[in-house]
Amino acid sequence: MDAIDIEKKAAADAAADLVEDGMLVGLGTGSTVAFLLDALAARSLSIRCVSTSPRTEEIARRLGLTVLSFEGLEGVAHLDMAIDGADQVDPQGWIVKGGGAAHTREKCVAAAADRFVVIASADKMVEQLIAPIPLELLEFGLAATVRGMADRGIGEVRLREVRRSPDGGVIADLYGPIGDPAELDTELAQMPGVIDHGLFAPSMTERVVVADGTDVRHLLISG
Repeated sequence: MDAIDIEKKAAADAAADLVEDGMLVGLGTGSTVAFLLDALAARSLSIRCVSTSPRTEEIARRLGLTVLSFEGLEGVAHLDMAIDGADQVDPQGWIVKGGGAAHTREKCVAAAADRFVVIASADKMVEQLIAPIPLELLEFGLAATVRGMADRGIGEVRLREVRRSPDGGVIADLYGPIGDPAELDTELAQMPGVIDHGLFAPSMTERVVVADGTDVRHLLISG
């Protein structure tokens, strides 16, 4: 493993130690979460999980983890903990996610959990958030949504050349100055056609488990 992977594994192992027998756990998406899945499987706990992406679900099942549905009214309604990676974490606890295009599902899972734990290597810690901010957009009215965001001065939207989200949304990125993340969060939430975005407010996150080399710190954000 290279230095970054060593940090990802250290953070993931530390977060896995927070999981207790009998918990319902939300599993995020991405390379850091891949280490988490290995760590959870190695502990042989009696836990049940929901997944934020088909890829995570496939790996989790292959490792012997029990994965339940988060779909429809028959799906899991409440989680004890959700654990996921991050693309950026600022000093106030604002987080950018969505490099893997699963941010809408990741936010739904995080919001359903009593405790949302973010795992990160040291390079994800930033002094100030920078573009791009991932977006998931409706196909219906897509051109109007893109133009509207430019006209309102929110920023430039660039569509990603990737497949749709598992729920059919168009994946894009928002470029331009971020300024106050809280203001941008509100603007994006109020913009018709935006299914969701990759800004996660500090109030969502209990802690960030960050590894610098093999030194792991638990940065309490809320809760």
